[in-house]
Amino acid sequence: MSVLALAGGVGGAKLANGLAAILPPGTLTVAVNTGDDFEHMGLLICPDLDSVTYALAGMNNTELGWGVAGESWTFMDATARLGGETWFRLGDRDLATHILRRQLFQQGSLSTATDDIRRRLGIVQRIVPMSDDPVRSIVSTDRGDLSFQDYFVRYKCVPRFLSIHFEGAETAKPSAGLLAALDDPALEAIILCPSNPLLSIAPILAIPGIRERLAGRTVPCVALSPFISGQAVKGPAAKIMAELGIAPTPSAVAAHYDGLIDGLVIDTADAAAIPGERPALFATDILMRDPADQQRLGGEVLDFARSLT
Repeated sequence: MSVLALAGGVGGAKLANGLAAILPPGTLTVAVNTGDDFEHMGLLICPDLDSVTYALAGMNNTELGWGVAGESWTFMDATARLGGETWFRLGDRDLATHILRRQLFQQGSLSTATDDIRRRLGIVQRIVPMSDDPVRSIVSTDRGDLSFQDYFVRYKCVPRFLSIHFEGAETAKPSAGLLAALDDPALEAIILCPSNPLLSIAPILAIPGIRERLAGRTVPCVALSPFISGQAVKGPAAKIMAELGIAPTPSAVAAHYDGLIDGLVIDTADAAAIPGERPALFATDILMRDPADQQRLGGEVLDFARSLT
């Protein structure tokens, strides 16, 4: 049997790592948001792909939540001395990934580059971009339209969030790896990771055909709430939803994924948060403090999904 996970950001990388550890090699495909990607210093930076890759390789920086463990910053220090841009920090070890990706990308596609890096790092599960075509998340704010990394990193999510659109999504095609996972006759479950629904999962759903494929699936689809007691586990999700007039609750997550999911995993603190019978609910401790928690939650999510078959 096989499992498809849609992921982006730190929460997505954590659950993907938990799923990867408990599933047999080659049975998990993690399809990753690329709306956050951007060109910087002549390099293609893929933050969510890297977060998932580093997590599954056991080399992610758990203190920062992004980048590589044991990072050094000689390159950025030299860039600062030369008066270069330092608002987006590229560590020395992280930089090696971006340079290799550029070389591999010039010889193939984002999918082939991602798969090559995965194999070089000894990762036994599949990691695929949502598309090989460029899709860029553009945030409309009270300071105008901003590229995602400008909003998220340069301005630290301070501008008021008004809306988001995904430039290029309307003409983008799903990656071959994502389509293969959806078409796999052994597919038993689709998991929407506890990633920001608006920033990380929505770009994937914006690729033509993906939302329709999820709505017409024949296997259970389960999402995880990224909120506990009205607060985001990590990141700006709660702030953004508040600025949109939406309460950061499991009910809002269920409404956002209406028609796409059979079940929703929520924290025990929110066990009474959703009235009614749909979607099916499973309450547990959703906070992933370490790899053991990631594997525990991954196992619970899979068991819940299988119970909905």
